[in-house]
Amino acid sequence: MSYIEKTLTTGEEVVSIFSIHKLFYVIPALTSLILIGIPAFFKLIFTEYGLTNKRVIVKTGVIGRSTEELNLTKVETVELRQTILGRIFGFGDVVLSGTGNSTLVFKNASNPIAVKKAIDNQLI
Repeated sequence: MSYIEKTLTTGEEVVSIFSIHKLFYVIPALTSLILIGIPAFFKLIFTEYGLTNKRVIVKTGVIGRSTEELNLTKVETVELRQTILGRIFGFGDVVLSGTGNSTLVFKNASNPIAVKKAIDNQLI
């Protein structure tokens, strides 16, 4: 029961109840999604994965920068993890495990098989 129906006086009847157009629900919802999505979008744009002849590097952020590095001499295993969607669209995680419980992840890397192969070639 709506507020209007709850506040009727004696002998008063509701003829019609009107609502706000659905479009005006969509605009705030999209705005909220955009505002929530902006930090995630920037994280995607400003994330770099790198491989040198000596180390593997993950860099995230632009203002507050975070880096993770793993020397190739410390890498013990290189794993590839792909979901069904990842196999279809060509993305996946490459997980490097190093000595001393260190782990470095290339999350949602494009063409993860090529990434793993490049890392494996540097480990030889």
